[in-house]
Amino acid sequence: MTTVEDRVLAAIDMPALLETLCAMIAIRSLDGEEDAMQHAMAAAMARSGLAVDQWSIDMAALQRHPDFCQEVERHAGIGVVGMLGEARGGPSLMLNGHVDVVPAGDPGLWRYPPWQGTIADGRVYGRGAVDMKGGLCCALFAARAIAQAGVRLRGRLLIASVIGEEDGGCGTLATLLRGHHADAAIVIEPTEGIIAPAQAGALNFRITVPGMAAHGCVRDEGISAIEAFIPIHQSLLTLERERNAAWHDPRFADYALPYPLSIGTLHAGNWPSSVPEQLVAEGRYGVAIGEDLAAARAQFEATIAQAAAADPWLRQHPPIVTWWGGQFAPAAIASDAPIVGSITTALHRLNHRPVRVAGMTYGSDMRHLVNAGSIPTVLFGPGDVRRAHRPDEYVTVAELELVTRTLALAALYHCGYDA
Repeated sequence: MTTVEDRVLAAIDMPALLETLCAMIAIRSLDGEEDAMQHAMAAAMARSGLAVDQWSIDMAALQRHPDFCQEVERHAGIGVVGMLGEARGGPSLMLNGHVDVVPAGDPGLWRYPPWQGTIADGRVYGRGAVDMKGGLCCALFAARAIAQAGVRLRGRLLIASVIGEEDGGCGTLATLLRGHHADAAIVIEPTEGIIAPAQAGALNFRITVPGMAAHGCVRDEGISAIEAFIPIHQSLLTLERERNAAWHDPRFADYALPYPLSIGTLHAGNWPSSVPEQLVAEGRYGVAIGEDLAAARAQFEATIAQAAAADPWLRQHPPIVTWWGGQFAPAAIASDAPIVGSITTALHRLNHRPVRVAGMTYGSDMRHLVNAGSIPTVLFGPGDVRRAHRPDEYVTVAELELVTRTLALAALYHCGYDA
């Protein structure tokens, strides 16, 4: 490695990174409640030597954008972008990470408190540790190391700290509309060290199934919406199998179900001794890269309509399908794009092992950067998405360090620097 690269790597302060991550985990930045976290990120960027653009997002204007979607009603929000260096002829790079986290659920299911960063057994535990405050800290401390090493980048390095990724990506969309652009981007989602130039799509849906109420003692005189939903659910499982068999993509070869159809919530009935008059099921519908979204939705709706047509009650009282909340379109770039090469070179130089390039099955803000911003983007970050959205979420310290070092070198390679 060059002397400049050695100097940058030596400037990475892992104890400070871990301290910052634990402090960030302690900020309950649920969707719609991200302001405190964004203020903390802006302050951390300023302390790290970055110029900071912090602004109030015009949610009313943002909602007019054709790619806008959300699950949580927002009337305000804060955007934060940190910038290192001036544009001096080199390519710019954006490191993108979201501050919002999903609810922690029952605290009794956690070994360590969810709203307290805890370091144990070489891991950092807490809600947001892996999804994705850990990745955001990697980006912050990679940029900080470059600044503290006194390196002059030829292209500008940006860190976009965004809100609302979990429910549709309004923060990244607002960042693009603010005018922040780059020649390439890295979204620091958990990828297990895999470089991902592709992400599948995920469309939120709601199915409302009608029943007919009756007293539970004469339940045969009513129509249970729960029982009416059972054949619908079976039809959806069949649809999931058929779609995953039909849409083969070698980038997702490691997944048995690259395009899952998952029911996430189920609500039915209003009284224990009454036949439930309605059931509402909500979930996510996996979409393949290159698939027409309108056609995918139509296939979903036709499957439910076909199942309803076989039932005497539902034939006369058909279920209603609503597409709501997060509508994560798929996105992909070429596997030989320059940004893929920059990260691959950086990662290989650090761990001297073959680098894996593959797709991720979850939706992310990558699709806004690629589809709306026309920015070549990859996913690359610490941890495993399987640890996200569950109790005892964690990321390992070793992964945090490797990703921070990789991002620092990738920024040097991509943006260029003066020796």
